[in-house]
Amino acid sequence: MVFLCNFIITSFAKDKTFNDLNTIPTNTVGIVLGTSKKITGGSPNLYYSYRVKAAIALFKAEKIKFILVSGDNGTRYYNEPATIKKDLIAGGIPEEKIFLDFAGFRTLDSMVRAKTVFGLDSVTVISQEFHNQRAIYLADKKDIKAIGFNATDVSGNSGLKVHFREYLARVKVFIDLILNTQPKFYGDHVEIK
Repeated sequence: MVFLCNFIITSFAKDKTFNDLNTIPTNTVGIVLGTSKKITGGSPNLYYSYRVKAAIALFKAEKIKFILVSGDNGTRYYNEPATIKKDLIAGGIPEEKIFLDFAGFRTLDSMVRAKTVFGLDSVTVISQEFHNQRAIYLADKKDIKAIGFNATDVSGNSGLKVHFREYLARVKVFIDLILNTQPKFYGDHVEIK
């Protein structure tokens, strides 16, 4: 089951993720999928910093016009979208070009809300390749045409742990689709312009 789910998602996303700014098609909106800035123990989270760098590079190459940051804002002390926004601004992205989705608790929530709350039909997902593949598959099931811009991946022990969890997350994709799992929150429509 694990290998079948992995195969379906990887096959579907073939030729839909890009590493090169010169070859990726242009989209109006890029979605940065959130993660914490620090890992347990307080060390920097490379997944985070690589996603921020990728979003800045994509914007500066004029491959996207706006950035939607979708992440967890579960408590007043933990706010992925606001933290990423600060680092995007520090990297030269104008504040008015950044929109925040505070209820992107899971990749499923981020993709569904991109369609229902932000009205997007086409997006560039910005994360590591394995995450982009899953997001692209989910986006398709929610009537969004998605491609992915691959942030640098992380090697070593932390990379292995994340990749192992990804196999389980891919099985969960199909469980969620079968059960028609909905986002934790919806909300008022937000127009990105």
